[in-house]
Amino acid sequence: MRLLLSFGILSIFTLIAAFRPSPVTPPQNGIWRATLSRDKQKLPLILDISKNSDGKTYTVNIINGTEKLKMDSSYFQNDSLVIPMMMFDAKIIAKSTGDELKGTYYRYANGKVAGSLPFEAVQGENYKFFKKGEAKSSRNVSGKWATTFTNPASGDETIAVGNFTQQGTDVTGSFLTPTGDYRFLTGSVNGDSLYLSTFDGSFAMLFKAAFQPDGSLKGSQWSGIKAYKTWTARPDANAKLPDATKMTFLKPGFESVDFSLKDTKGKTWTLKDPRFAGKPVIIQIMGSWCPNCMDETNYLAPWYKKNKKRGVEIVGLSFERSDKPEISNPKIDRMVSRFGIEYPVVLAGTSSEESTAKALPMLNKIMSYPTTIFIDKHGKVREIHTGFNGPGTGHYYDEFVADFNTLMDKLISEK
Repeated sequence: MRLLLSFGILSIFTLIAAFRPSPVTPPQNGIWRATLSRDKQKLPLILDISKNSDGKTYTVNIINGTEKLKMDSSYFQNDSLVIPMMMFDAKIIAKSTGDELKGTYYRYANGKVAGSLPFEAVQGENYKFFKKGEAKSSRNVSGKWATTFTNPASGDETIAVGNFTQQGTDVTGSFLTPTGDYRFLTGSVNGDSLYLSTFDGSFAMLFKAAFQPDGSLKGSQWSGIKAYKTWTARPDANAKLPDATKMTFLKPGFESVDFSLKDTKGKTWTLKDPRFAGKPVIIQIMGSWCPNCMDETNYLAPWYKKNKKRGVEIVGLSFERSDKPEISNPKIDRMVSRFGIEYPVVLAGTSSEESTAKALPMLNKIMSYPTTIFIDKHGKVREIHTGFNGPGTGHYYDEFVADFNTLMDKLISEK
């Protein structure tokens, strides 16, 4: 009887222990190696997580090579770290055990989950595809590559220029396309294969390719929740894209542009506003959801602060996912705050072709976000630049900065 009683008591304690909540362990500070999973592939990314002095919130940065991209203020809720990315309608929710995170990356549309990917992270690991010393290869991808991306489902092709730098087996660089670049790509060459990835809260891209006998590359690209393309590339020091200043243009009979649109405070802006009179004006066609626009804004906002006393203005036309001010204005305000924008930004409509044509009927077509329109002191359009070569493109970005400043110096100095 005593043995049965002891066994019963032990069973009760075992059951109590089994149903006792496991201790809540917030994530540790430091570098984390994370992965997003899709189609039996793992897209690696590096996070820097640190608890803030308020003891409640966390600072989370995504590291893409030299880029350290700060996410919205994160927080620990119940047993999970929540990393909001409100500009991109995205969020990571991951259960923490202190040195491990496991959960989901969510994309939203109209307030509802539009797609998701499994997310995992381990604290203290600071590599993407291979640990230090693991990757070994005699191959080198440094230089320019004439590239073609193909959508297998539709057959549509996109030409691009790959521009890479390799040190040892580590690779950095980007692909430039006629409508923008793929931002900061980092990865490795191992054996006869190339591995690259990037993640900024909106873009989640994984590239894999194998070297072919003729020295070319053939591979696959996984992008976002479900997009997939194949790609081929060959070394070509003379690879180039169509002229970015010829793709978007004024329709016959037009010399300038105009609009009448409201900012988030309800003020209506047109180019006839006294603020713009007699000044060169840059019109930034953008969207808060657009990472390439984020890169351009990161250049334009400080440039404007430095140069506005020279008699120059910028106005941002933000084409959002929704044309409803109650939905899109908060996103625009977050973007303005994040980048310290001191020029007006208006809600121009949605990014659909119909909406852009309605807002700017004098243009043939908005082909890319961002698109930048340069107007002289007399209100005439002097140049329209499609896309943006961001800092991840190396010397292409340096060329953009030089060309931009040359054009603006000219427009400012003109009578």
